[in-house]
Amino acid sequence: MQQTFTKPISALFAGALIVFSAQASAETRSDNSHAHSEKHAHDHDHGADDIYDGYFDDDQIKARDLSDWAGDWQSVYPLLQDGTLDPVMAHKAADGEKTAADYTAYYQTGYATEVDRILIEGDSVTFFEDGTSWQGRYADDGHEVLTYQAGNRGVRYIFEKTGGDAEAPAYIQFSDHAIAPTDAGHFHLYWGDDRAALLEEIINWPTYYPANLSGDAVAEEMMAH
Repeated sequence: MQQTFTKPISALFAGALIVFSAQASAETRSDNSHAHSEKHAHDHDHGADDIYDGYFDDDQIKARDLSDWAGDWQSVYPLLQDGTLDPVMAHKAADGEKTAADYTAYYQTGYATEVDRILIEGDSVTFFEDGTSWQGRYADDGHEVLTYQAGNRGVRYIFEKTGGDAEAPAYIQFSDHAIAPTDAGHFHLYWGDDRAALLEEIINWPTYYPANLSGDAVAEEMMAH
């Protein structure tokens, strides 16, 4: 579970997760990515769908502001725990190689977090957990491009804390399958005090959707992708 630090992971377990998910960064669409790779072996004209699946050229990557993720966001982990996302797991199983139970177990690990809400306003990011909150102010710290075993890639957009509560993490890293400025529809967030260690985290990727969406609406959004 991701708090204000990230524990190192073993290379063996990380490799197993990559094989299972086909690519570790595009978490909400990982089960479709491996089959996608062969199609793009000689394709250099990357559109929106290709980018979402992790196929893009370096010159397509652009800097992004924290405002791309502005808003009030809810964790999807409680929705997985209470069964709201069961139709999503069944949908994945119908098109994938694993059972719905296998997908549920995978996302139980991926989505796990105690931070059930995140509020992003200007340079301020507030984390909410079990009735308490802590806030940090963040500035752009660039981005990193990650390459995965399946051959596709992901971009982590990184922000460093410049002030705020001591409990707020030193770094936050966003992944939302986009590589240029756009308003995020959802995102995976990694946070901790070690910038480099966070880039190695591929097992736990707390995922957030707009707080004003109902659980059923979140499920529908997931199945649309």
